[in-house]
Amino acid sequence: MHSFTTRRSFLQAMGASAAFGLTASARSEEKDIQGFERAPANPNASKDWKPISDRKIRVGIVGYGACQFGAEFGFQDHPNVQVVAVSDLIPDRCAGLAKACRCEKTYPSLEEMLKDDTIEAIFTATDAPNHARHCIEVLKHGKHVATAVPAVLGSLEDADKLLETVKTCGRKYMMFETSYFHEELYAMRQIYNAGGFGKLVYAEGEYYHYGQQPTPSYKNWRMGLPPQWYPTHSNAYYVGVTGGSFTEVSCMGMPSIMERFKPANSPHKNPFGTEVALFRTSEGGMARMVVSWDTPGPGGEMGRIRGQKGSFYDKYEGLETNLPDTTRPPLPPGVEAGGHGGSHGYLMNEFVTAILEDRKPLVDVAQALNMTVGGIIAHASAMKDGELMKIPQYKL
Repeated sequence: MHSFTTRRSFLQAMGASAAFGLTASARSEEKDIQGFERAPANPNASKDWKPISDRKIRVGIVGYGACQFGAEFGFQDHPNVQVVAVSDLIPDRCAGLAKACRCEKTYPSLEEMLKDDTIEAIFTATDAPNHARHCIEVLKHGKHVATAVPAVLGSLEDADKLLETVKTCGRKYMMFETSYFHEELYAMRQIYNAGGFGKLVYAEGEYYHYGQQPTPSYKNWRMGLPPQWYPTHSNAYYVGVTGGSFTEVSCMGMPSIMERFKPANSPHKNPFGTEVALFRTSEGGMARMVVSWDTPGPGGEMGRIRGQKGSFYDKYEGLETNLPDTTRPPLPPGVEAGGHGGSHGYLMNEFVTAILEDRKPLVDVAQALNMTVGGIIAHASAMKDGELMKIPQYKL
């Protein structure tokens, strides 16, 4: 069994090094971004890695904003990838992305990049309000697509359109939800799939991302953002463990003392800086999921689960003794685990491998939407003082 940091030491490390995963230029722009912790370099990360193909997938990357996500997942370092083009609407950022990805070809927009028939797959690290629209356009142009979170921003209509497009296009879709490859959640999923928990009775997920000012965003989409519209980092501590979904929710919100959450100042007309959701799960259990923007203190994503046969609070405790190996899989040589708990490289490698093996990616469109839409309904419940509301279900 893999050894894990304790929750207490994780929180302490997060408080001390929350912005460590950013490049120097990004840190200079925003020194208070929480949640970008970078895993220590592991010299044995590529041990036992075996190539499954010598093919290189021709990838395009779009988006190099405040978080510089376009280059953060390491496509440019994967032995089965050739980054052939990049794009950002802002010329200086586009040039920075090209340099970071060691790529010469640039496009002024995603729309122009889509005309390049030599590109097989595109990673969209664009603004959240356009994630669904951009992914749909990529898929309609016959290309595989990976996206930053969330799958959609506040729109059930976009969720339906995205699901239908994935079902009919014959291409891969994957959402890069970082919690899926946190060491703890990865271990939970392996043990769950081996039967070590039975059905989950209770799950907790927490995402804390404090900042006196919002992280800079395209057209200010983060200003006064409803917390549960950005729920996947916490909701993964159920959906990412079990592959299940949430069926109904009651959510309470706490009005924020921050000016950006005054309804007059928020483009989303959202008063809440913290929202706490209680979900019923597809197994019949319960899950408490928290997203908070306005509570000072250690930040990041974390969670715990309790099942009929065992629980996981920093480590497994339960009835099963014959447990699977919970060590994360090897990474290709040259690919770093990266930020967000050392998840970036694993997510990128999973997407690339799914294309090479012609299989469904781990965080497919159904799981992406079940994580995201649960939060949309949770915010609607908070706006109605905790009214119990049913949640749409998404299946491939």
